[in-house]
Amino acid sequence: MDRIPILQMGRNLLVTIQVDMQDQTALQLQDDLSAKIEATGANGVLIDISALEIVDSFIGRMLASISGIARVLDATTVVVGMQPAVAITLVELGLSLEGVRTALNVERGMKLLSAAQQDHDVDAGA
Repeated sequence: MDRIPILQMGRNLLVTIQVDMQDQTALQLQDDLSAKIEATGANGVLIDISALEIVDSFIGRMLASISGIARVLDATTVVVGMQPAVAITLVELGLSLEGVRTALNVERGMKLLSAAQQDHDVDAGA
């Protein structure tokens, strides 16, 4: 089974999915990412799915689940690089990825995370 690397960059974790996401790979990513958020205290997660050409309903639900788990662990998740065909498929499957922030590319995703962290810091200081 392929494991997806999770890299730490400051207060953020970066996940770049470069392999076809099988169900077991997605479940392993969910477990690994949860543990890494807890171990590092990261408050931002960026998941780059630009290499994925196909996302089925299970993988779509797993992205939403990963985002929800991260949120409970006080981390914001942004999914970046979604190809138009993937977006169309998710909508056709009735998956809105509620609660999942998205951005066109890594640069925009990092800006979203930075803004969320500034808001978090203001709230924590209040």
